[in-house]
Amino acid sequence: MATATMKATAGGILTNTNQSIDFLRNPARDAAIGLDGVYSNPAGVAFMPEGFHLGLNWQYARQTRTITSTDQLFTLGKRNNGHDTKVFEGTAEAPIIPSIQAAWNKGNWSWQFNFSVPGGGGKCEFADGLGSFEREVGKIASSFMQIDAMANRLNAAAPLLYGKLGMAAPTNVLVNNVTGYNMSMFMEGRQYYFGVQLGSAYKINEQLAVYGGLRLLYGDATYKARISNIQVTTADGDHDFATFLLKVSQQKQELAGRAQEMMGLINAIPAAAMEGMSETERATLAQMKGELQAGMAALSDPETQKMAAELPKYSQGVNLLANQTGLGIAPVIGVDYKLDEHFNFAAKYEFKTQMRMKNESTVFEAGLIEAVNKYVDEEKVNEDSPALLTVGAQWSPVSVVRLNAGGHYFFDKQARWYADAEKKLDHNTYEILAGAEWDVNDRFTISLGGQLTRYGLTDDYMNDMSFVVNSYSIGFGANYKVNDKVKLKAAFFQTEYGDYERTSPTKDSFTRTNRVLGIGCDIDI
Repeated sequence: MATATMKATAGGILTNTNQSIDFLRNPARDAAIGLDGVYSNPAGVAFMPEGFHLGLNWQYARQTRTITSTDQLFTLGKRNNGHDTKVFEGTAEAPIIPSIQAAWNKGNWSWQFNFSVPGGGGKCEFADGLGSFEREVGKIASSFMQIDAMANRLNAAAPLLYGKLGMAAPTNVLVNNVTGYNMSMFMEGRQYYFGVQLGSAYKINEQLAVYGGLRLLYGDATYKARISNIQVTTADGDHDFATFLLKVSQQKQELAGRAQEMMGLINAIPAAAMEGMSETERATLAQMKGELQAGMAALSDPETQKMAAELPKYSQGVNLLANQTGLGIAPVIGVDYKLDEHFNFAAKYEFKTQMRMKNESTVFEAGLIEAVNKYVDEEKVNEDSPALLTVGAQWSPVSVVRLNAGGHYFFDKQARWYADAEKKLDHNTYEILAGAEWDVNDRFTISLGGQLTRYGLTDDYMNDMSFVVNSYSIGFGANYKVNDKVKLKAAFFQTEYGDYERTSPTKDSFTRTNRVLGIGCDIDI
């Protein structure tokens, strides 16, 4: 899901749909009749034989996230060797993604239980931080360089003005000769959304079954970020950021005082004296006055003042440690219709789960780094799990072969997320799924399937703290029936991602990789 954490595989922006090994080997399970239907087709479970059915699933997932960022500010970074493009790569690993499906069928009723991880699922680490963090440090270095440029222009203009007025030129304003910055960064996120679903299906007749249930969602996340060893690079070496701030403060005071003094002198020149000057001299004074006014305005600019007030907070770097927890509950309904022994149709609707994740954090107020402001202590952050509609069809041309198709539609724009991120999407997420299953013999079944995922991504929505990209996925695997009561399963699932090229407000390229391995078993009692 959101931020630099792990979403185990394809699915809605906040939703994992890979809740069984059956899904991994054939994602198009929306109209399949099986124990994994406790999640994917709960109404269809009513058509399973009477008795108690238990499914245990374990998945291992590994993922990378790569952001290639381009910004002139990066050229100021000492470790960037003058390059304006930098690659930030995160590795995400979820060694244990469990899920449990259970159903007790008696007569026309099916009582069901599901435990899963429908959001998050692991930890992602960016060993060299993120571009959004480094840009803020680059902006600070750039602002110091602009102050230096202002001081140099004023120092160059002073002899001309004071000389024209017959006055001795004063000592130059301090120039720090800033050339860039140096720093160390680290970012890590761990996120789990644990889901428990309870419900029951009722078989109205031999063709039609319906389902109703409730899903409880508990979110638990931890985020760590560190910006340390911040240094300002100057012509004479690197300087500790905290110490250097004192020199910048002195420089700004000198600049403001000298600019006011020189402006006063220009304004005090008598009109007669101005008339006695040459056209070139008057133009030079006018230009000088304009530059002084611009410089004074820049020093008193609200954004500049805000940055000046905020900088001391970052004198010791940034150390973020935030824990988030939240709880939500929502209904789930479903229907399954068996046309005959060859065709089955099903649909499921998961209502939106309202989630408010409460922060327990070392960040006590908003600051310059926008990405960190999401984790201000005691704040409650909107992280809804969007409503989901699934539809599916299954066709068995012969008894040993089943062909599947399905569609998923996530109501992302109707959810509520931090900073109204849902409003920045162009459209809701949709997925198209297809697959096939073949009973090779009475004991051995093989299957293959795929899933196409399309998001409504925009430049405004995408950011390096939380991103997805369009993808397609392929899964395959097998079931082995040990005996009438035990069935073993294994599958492999891989997602191929495209690239998203963002051009505004910054230039970034986003992509990912993802592989999932799963094993499990079904037990019938």
